[in-house]
Amino acid sequence: MTKPMTDIRALAARRARATADGMFLHEAALTELQDRLDMVNKSFTDAALVTGHTGFWAQHYAGAKIVADAETIDLAPQSHDLVAHMMALHWANDPVGQLIQCRRALRPDGLFIAVSFGGDTLQELRRALGEAEIAVTGGLSPRIAPLPELRDLGGLLQRAGFSLPVADTTTLTVEYRDIWHLMLDIRAMGEANALATRLRQPTRRAVFDHAQALYAHHFAAPSGRLRASFELQVLTGWAPDASQPQPLRPGSAKTRLADALGIPEKPLRD
Repeated sequence: MTKPMTDIRALAARRARATADGMFLHEAALTELQDRLDMVNKSFTDAALVTGHTGFWAQHYAGAKIVADAETIDLAPQSHDLVAHMMALHWANDPVGQLIQCRRALRPDGLFIAVSFGGDTLQELRRALGEAEIAVTGGLSPRIAPLPELRDLGGLLQRAGFSLPVADTTTLTVEYRDIWHLMLDIRAMGEANALATRLRQPTRRAVFDHAQALYAHHFAAPSGRLRASFELQVLTGWAPDASQPQPLRPGSAKTRLADALGIPEKPLRD
């Protein structure tokens, strides 16, 4: 049996220590969610929201059913016309399973939206810590969860059974005084290392000192502060319904592409 990526008990402990000041990326995710809903010419009456930070999201979506991102999500089949999975999918041991459960909770033509961290998140910290640890200790320990690339997410939506899948991304850049203030912010977000294979003993101070020097050398902003990237990936998909646009069967087109574009058709050379 494959060992899970995330230590669920450790993740719960990290999230329990999150603070209001650390929720600024959830505020950004909230804006992304509202922007997507504003684009849809449809009203929703039975919304559900899946997240690891139920308190924050309950403040903003009081009328929605707010549930935790447990391995088995507490949503009944076909009980909602909108399901949002907020800032938690990147910790899922079975992300496709999470998507499938959300799809099953949707009625036909119901909308699914997810916002989570993408592969460019904390790329600067990952590089600085990795190089520093190798230089100081001669080894490398898991510190930041492997995050998905955007090109993979559309396929995950299709595997989960969604129609009209769309995946897009936005990157936010935040500046910090030094690497220690960045790590304090990560703890305030409830996003500190909860990997099952994480190092279980304190890291030597020399690793962080060297990482600070590398970070400042490679990723300093014009202000002299350190830049940190947070990529938010946004997924949207619909529960299949006969009313949705359907792709044509291959070979069923009645007009040539050249005619539609108004250009002469040239045969390919042998």
